[in-house]
Amino acid sequence: MTKSDIEILLVEDNPYDAELSLRAIKTNHVANKITHVKNGEQAIDFIFCQGMFSSRIDTNNTLIVLLDLKLPKISGLEVLKKIRTNPETKSIAVVILTSSKEESDLVESYNLGVNSYIVKPVDFEQFLELIKHLGYYWLVLNQYPTK
Repeated sequence: MTKSDIEILLVEDNPYDAELSLRAIKTNHVANKITHVKNGEQAIDFIFCQGMFSSRIDTNNTLIVLLDLKLPKISGLEVLKKIRTNPETKSIAVVILTSSKEESDLVESYNLGVNSYIVKPVDFEQFLELIKHLGYYWLVLNQYPTK
């Protein structure tokens, strides 16, 4: 498994946070392929190759989802639930990347099977460092099953 085998889906509705995330991912050379969607409905369409992403071919690349919780149309928790209840997507790595420090969000995320829950730092340098560590963990240290 190499970096080129891994695809990141960034699900973030806040334009500032999305730009910050994309810049941090690119600055740290975390992945070759990054797709950004702005709401939960688009995330589900992307993951399941439907709707506006119906022409997307699922390449069986390992997908890591960086998922905000507070999203328009369909919440991050609902996206997570849909991923985990489908046999074909339940092993996708999902990292909640949110500004929410609410205990109920944290508990519900883990109850639904999230792989990691991270509260976004406000400071850009700290955010860069976070993405660097995230990339190192998910792309270098973590082991994925062969499909």
